[in-house]
Amino acid sequence: MVSIDDVTVAYGGFVLLDKINFHISETDKIGLVGKNGAGKSTILKIICGEQLPTSGQIDKPNSLSIGYLPQLMEHHRGRTVLEETMTAFDEMASLQAEVERINTELAERTDYESVEYLKLIEELNEVNDRLSAGSSEPPEVSARRTLLGLGFKPEELDRKTETFSQGWNMRIELAKILLRRPDLMLLDEPTNHLDIESIEWLEDYLKSRRCSLVLVSHDRKFLDNVTNRTVEIMLGNIHDYKVPYSQYLQLRAERIAQQTAAWENQQKMIEKTEDFIRTFRYKPTKSNQVQSRIKALEKLERIEIDETDNVTLKVKFPPAERAGDVVFKAAGLTVGYGDKVVFSNADIEIKRGEKVALVGRNGEGKTTLMRVITGELTPFSGSATLGHNVHYGYYAQNQEDVLDKRETVYGTLDRIAVGDIRTKLRDILAQFLFRGEDIDKRVSVLSGGERARLGMAKLMLQSHNLLLLDEPTNHMDIKSKDILKQALRAFDGTLVVVSHDRDFLDGLVDKLYEFRDGRMKEHLGGVAEFLERKKIENLQELERLVPKGPDEQKNARKAEASADFEKRREAGKTDRKKRNRIEFLEKEITRIEASMKALEEKLSAPSETDDIMELTRSYLEFKRDLDAKTDEWGSLID
Repeated sequence: MVSIDDVTVAYGGFVLLDKINFHISETDKIGLVGKNGAGKSTILKIICGEQLPTSGQIDKPNSLSIGYLPQLMEHHRGRTVLEETMTAFDEMASLQAEVERINTELAERTDYESVEYLKLIEELNEVNDRLSAGSSEPPEVSARRTLLGLGFKPEELDRKTETFSQGWNMRIELAKILLRRPDLMLLDEPTNHLDIESIEWLEDYLKSRRCSLVLVSHDRKFLDNVTNRTVEIMLGNIHDYKVPYSQYLQLRAERIAQQTAAWENQQKMIEKTEDFIRTFRYKPTKSNQVQSRIKALEKLERIEIDETDNVTLKVKFPPAERAGDVVFKAAGLTVGYGDKVVFSNADIEIKRGEKVALVGRNGEGKTTLMRVITGELTPFSGSATLGHNVHYGYYAQNQEDVLDKRETVYGTLDRIAVGDIRTKLRDILAQFLFRGEDIDKRVSVLSGGERARLGMAKLMLQSHNLLLLDEPTNHMDIKSKDILKQALRAFDGTLVVVSHDRDFLDGLVDKLYEFRDGRMKEHLGGVAEFLERKKIENLQELERLVPKGPDEQKNARKAEASADFEKRREAGKTDRKKRNRIEFLEKEITRIEASMKALEEKLSAPSETDDIMELTRSYLEFKRDLDAKTDEWGSLID
């Protein structure tokens, strides 16, 4: 469907992407992974046409519809949430006009057997398919369902978009993309501003939606649950695996191990050959053998081990001074802004050494509680008290606003450092991957991940026995998040963290406070137990979600009937695609088996020039590909 051919992106003398090639098919759901700055967002921009490569090309059908969600975007103002979301259906009118145009042209033509006439028929079928796909239920019902799934409350749908934060406006843009049902979705960090329940809803949607997807995310579980293929960008090159992220990590480790073993064997063979040449070079009786081995070495294709970027964070928080047994306690806490109450009657107790997560819908009060703990916000009523000898370090969610954009990386730390720590600033920055000229960069030019790392570096300038971290992993790559998680697990003080990243929280926290509908509820245990309980609670709440009014019931019945029609229509399309896929797989299985047979014959009687390790590696790759395609073929014919 989309081919990326020899694409290179260079800035001056720096090559970001070096002649990369890969193909996106109709059923691919690709996780695009790599370190911050590796070029993931650049690839998405090139595919959708927002950026041109330095060389190479992108081949895609003219009729291909693409939905692109960037990390940063301009948001529309002046409409309500629902009105803005309904603009997703504007394309329906143009599709209807296209159907009328094609029907008119078909009625005027008489060349029924011509290639042009058949192409018009195909085009009409494609447009009708897209039109039908977008009308399985009334547009407003679809829009409301999607917005509620992404975390909006029913009463918020009539509020103006400008009254919401950037994160909530991102949800509106995501909803519009989902409702347009494009052939290819390009989503750049869609979970950064979503809470856990919204992420799970989006997971279910993307898993069930038949479309192509290229997803950039640092959420390991989200990648595992949604994608079926992983494309890694490393040092300008790509490595393509037909498996989700966790399996890719295993296969990548196996590949590096195989390459290393083959390289070591080849080095031993080269060393023995060179020893033979040195020993017998000047003996006339061995001259023919010596020359033969010299030529063999010259022709030998040297095994290379894939280059790996091993530069990582080195995070270790300073030892925590002992605090009192109770680090923070609140009773009957009611908090808000102006006349608005965010949450009320909350009772909280956080003890020394506990690692606590604050979870829930955005806007329900997680950051608000952080501000109460730091003393930035005075409660409306109730008590809130820090414990004895508590020294907190606060990482704010909005690092873009907290950091001075005019300051340099080094200057950011230098302005607040005191005492002997000033002599270690360069070492601290190096631990957070700011080296050489990087320390002289202005904050204004840093990426989101770099600003997150700089904000975290500030926390290490002093020893804290209470860390308050508000969305610390936003924009951090997976490897950096893993290192930060291990450092926090080893931290001997108390941790309060706001995060929607299930993988980051899993195994890190032992207690959660859930913010929901103006209340706060304590959950003992980890995030896995919390999510399991939430699923049960949601099932119990189904009765409250049934529409009660006659209009709502009518719309629900209409939506159900439309959904049944859509299911039958989709079944026909699926059968056609299924037959085509089965035929393709059968051809591929035949081709792979023939290649394996040829390799088996070589391995059974190898010549002197054959590289046994390389032949074995190729055979194993064919075998893995054959098993995958055979399993898929078997599942389709059942």
